[in-house]
Amino acid sequence: MKTNIKLIYSRSLKGPLVLTFVLLALPFLIPSPYFLGMMVLIGFYTIVGTGLSMLMGYAGQISLGHAAFYGVGAYTSAILTAKMGMPALAGIAAGALVALIIAYIVGVPTLKLTEHYLSLATLGFGVIVFIFFKQLKGLTGGLDGFFGIPPLEIFGFEFTTDFAYYYLVWPLAICSILFARNVIQSRVGRALRSIHGSETASSALGVNTQKYKLQVFMMSAVYAAVAGSLYAHYVTFISPQLFEAMASIHFLIMVIIGGMASIWGGMVGAAVFVFLSEGLKEVIPLVMSNASGEFEIVFFGVLLVALLIYMPEGLVPALSKTWKNLRRKKDSGGQNSRNAHMELEDEKEVQVSMVGGGER
Repeated sequence: MKTNIKLIYSRSLKGPLVLTFVLLALPFLIPSPYFLGMMVLIGFYTIVGTGLSMLMGYAGQISLGHAAFYGVGAYTSAILTAKMGMPALAGIAAGALVALIIAYIVGVPTLKLTEHYLSLATLGFGVIVFIFFKQLKGLTGGLDGFFGIPPLEIFGFEFTTDFAYYYLVWPLAICSILFARNVIQSRVGRALRSIHGSETASSALGVNTQKYKLQVFMMSAVYAAVAGSLYAHYVTFISPQLFEAMASIHFLIMVIIGGMASIWGGMVGAAVFVFLSEGLKEVIPLVMSNASGEFEIVFFGVLLVALLIYMPEGLVPALSKTWKNLRRKKDSGGQNSRNAHMELEDEKEVQVSMVGGGER
């Protein structure tokens, strides 16, 4: 138990610093535009997944509507920059603010629900937002999509290449993870974990469960909206199909793959999801020439079931446990060898003393 508590409240920056160094060096080690494009996409999904990990893994509140917040951020920033000529940073900030307000309005009634009722409510919210994106053609362009989104520009520098966008998105993703880790290690984080353990017991102990659930829901919505805004300026074209219910399910799959109760699970799950998706696009046509993209969903469905059976905590906790067990075995092996060496030395000393006594 002491080890688990120490792990939860560890504020060591060794891991994040090593990860940051690797990510900064990666474009020079693998200078492929295709690879950089995938890494940028993983960066967007990491931000969304980190917010979802806090909501689902720590507060225990399941959401199937986060693609709606992703789309709110994207469309708000797109409309303000393309149609009103506002700076991109202002559009991103406005997208986050709009998502925050919507999350508050939606969260107050829906977070009173629990388990599958909450899941259905958030799914319904996502469907409603998708319909708005599709029907408000004057603002969103409808199913034809929204064209002409300007590239992101900060202090006169335009992010028009994958290389430039990589060094924008990943520092933001790492900062979002570190901020989430600080929240989890704070009093708010302890309250969220108590709600996840037992909401009834938390309420009995005086924890304002509705307040904390609403706060983490709003925070995760802002994470999704910021990622959506960045995505809109990256691709410069968006359509409602990008933000339908299936996108929310993809986010859910990423978080479950990486590990809901791990703050790094969103990043690992996003990486696994993107790389597997791209790999399946190459492999499936070789196996089944007439196959469509639906087979990817089948594959991820099977993978999800297998993970829930054999690795219910996700990849990050499972790999962490494996690493600890290996280190424990290594340490115990070293200790055993030291003990055997000491026993051998003791035997030698006894023999020497016996020989010396015989000579006297």
